[in-house]
Amino acid sequence: MSRTLWDPEVSRRSFLKGCAICCAALGLSDDIIPKMAEAATSKKRPPVVWLHFQECTGCTETLLRASHPDVARLILDIISVDYHETLLAAAGEQAEEILRSTVAENSGKFVCVVEGAIPTKDNGIYCKIGGRTALEILNEVAPKAAAVIAIGTCASFGGIQAAKPNPTGAKGVRDILNTTPVVNCPGCPPNPIAFLGTVLHFLTFKRLPPTDRLGRPLFAYGRKIHDHCERRPHFDEGRFAEQFGDCGHKNGYCLYKLGCKGPETYSNCPAVRFNDVGVWPVYVGHGCVGCTEPNFWDTMTPFYERLPNVSIPGGNGINNSAESFGKKALGITGAAVAIHALAGIGKKLAQKKGETGDE
Repeated sequence: MSRTLWDPEVSRRSFLKGCAICCAALGLSDDIIPKMAEAATSKKRPPVVWLHFQECTGCTETLLRASHPDVARLILDIISVDYHETLLAAAGEQAEEILRSTVAENSGKFVCVVEGAIPTKDNGIYCKIGGRTALEILNEVAPKAAAVIAIGTCASFGGIQAAKPNPTGAKGVRDILNTTPVVNCPGCPPNPIAFLGTVLHFLTFKRLPPTDRLGRPLFAYGRKIHDHCERRPHFDEGRFAEQFGDCGHKNGYCLYKLGCKGPETYSNCPAVRFNDVGVWPVYVGHGCVGCTEPNFWDTMTPFYERLPNVSIPGGNGINNSAESFGKKALGITGAAVAIHALAGIGKKLAQKKGETGDE
C-alpha cells in the first residue's frame, strides 16, 4: 500500500498502456488518455473502503494475482485502499478503528467497494464482522460514500449464496441501497479491466459510467458474448461440438450444444479476455456459464444443457444462405435475360411484319 505510482516496476510506458487499455475498453477516444492519466496521477488519491461479506475472496485474489501485473499495480496506485480486510496488516479492534476513522474523515469523498452478498434473513445474523452484521455495516458505510462499486456477482446479484432456496436471504447491494449510486461489475470473478475502467471513468469524469438496467457499465456489459465470440461463425454455419473431445470440439466449433450460455450473457470476455495470455473459458473449450447474469446459479443450470428457445441454423448457415441467394439471383438474372431476348425477337418480328405490309 505504501508503494508510489512511479514504482520502478511500473514504468511510465506501462502506466500509459494501462490507461490506453481502459480507454479502449470504455470506447473513448485516444484524446482522453492524457486526461485519464492526469486524473490517475493526482496527488490526492481517492480513499477506498473495501467491504467483504458473503464471498470467497475470489474477486480480490483475481485482481491481485493477475498475470498482467500492471493492472493490479495500477489499481492499487491510483486509489488509496484504506480499509480492506484481506490486505490490512491490522486486525481486530485496530482494523475496525481504521474503518471508522476512514469513513468519518472522508465522508462524501470515498469510494465504497463491496465484495460479497449481504444476508438479510433474521436481521442478517449469518454474516458478522466485529460483532456487527454485514447489513448494519453496509447501511452505515455506503450512504456516506461518493459512489459504490459492487465487484463480483455475489455483491451485484447475490451470487451462489442467493441460489434457491437462499437460506440466508442473501441479496446484492442494489437490492438494499436506494440512496447511493451503485454500479455493478458482476462476474465469478469479473475481469479486472471492468473494475479498473469503472474507477478510471469515475476519477476522470467525476461520475460513474453509463449502465444498463441492471447497473452494469455498458462499456463492459453492453453486448452479448454470443455477438462477438470467436466461435460465432461456426454457430452461423451450423457447426457444433456434440460432446467434449469430439472432432467438432477439437476443431473449435460452437459450444452451444454443450451448454454454452453465451447467447443469453452480457459481457466483454471475448474482447478483453483474462490475464496476459489472452484467454477466456470459451477459447479453451468450455462453454460460458453466464456468471455475469443475475440468478445464474438458478437460471443457467444445468450448465451442460443447451439453452431453450435459441434458434440455431441447423446447417443452413451464412455460406449456404449466400449460395442459395446466389442461385436465386442467377435464376432471376437468367429470367430477365430471357425476357429481354424474347422482347428483342418480338420487336424484330413486328418490324419485319410492318415492312411486309408496306410492300
